[in-house]
Amino acid sequence: MTQAQLAQGTSPLLAVRDVSVVFGGIVALNGVSFDMHKGQILGLIGPNGAGKTTLFNCLSRLYQPSSGDILMEGASILSRPPHRIAEIGIGRTFQNVALFPNLSVMDNVRVGAHSKTSSDIISDSLRLAWVRRSETSVNKKVHEILAYLKLEDVAHTVVSGLPFGTQKRVELARALAADPKILLLDEPAGGLNHEEVYVLGDLIRRIRDERHMTVLLVEHHMGLVMSIADHVVALNFGKKLAEGTPAQVQADPDVIKAYLGSKDQ
Repeated sequence: MTQAQLAQGTSPLLAVRDVSVVFGGIVALNGVSFDMHKGQILGLIGPNGAGKTTLFNCLSRLYQPSSGDILMEGASILSRPPHRIAEIGIGRTFQNVALFPNLSVMDNVRVGAHSKTSSDIISDSLRLAWVRRSETSVNKKVHEILAYLKLEDVAHTVVSGLPFGTQKRVELARALAADPKILLLDEPAGGLNHEEVYVLGDLIRRIRDERHMTVLLVEHHMGLVMSIADHVVALNFGKKLAEGTPAQVQADPDVIKAYLGSKDQ
């Protein structure tokens, strides 16, 4: 039995409650609600303009919903600024890689690990004992994650010179370094070839199973979503179109119409 199956009947780890977002009269999200349970891989799908990225940006606090609420372990996250979202256990990657291009792979990943440290400029300048212990712990974590994602060989390479697929793994490593409870993956398969997508799917499952993380996946690659997701939410024109298992959502007439159109269109 999977972690997702064991989670059924428990309180949701993340609850999206009637969330709407309006930009200058344009409704980007319209009353969207769904739950995520611990241990799930949840796929968020929809055609271009469906509202997926808008919802993702609400979850990571880049956008403020016009109405509704988002609850993490029963507590609203909407009063938190974006720079304080990692400390409650939400980490993310970006559709367009958002790394520090002139830093090495190791330093980019170290940035993610430092989101959970509590040092300050004075303590760092004085090199206090607890700061040195913290740095040792961070370096150990960074090396472990680099090994986990097979990035050791490029640890000291500046990321701007790496292939796009490798940069995506570096960004994933940075997100993992913060030990998130929920990992938000924004179009992780974008720009990858068929073999890389297959490897990515296996990696996402392993991260869920081995690192005990819950994953919210926004993705256009239907093969990837339907092969690894436990639960799928489909959006269209800012509204929730369908929700259920991958098989249920794939067979939903409204989802088929949204993706393929209808004969009378």
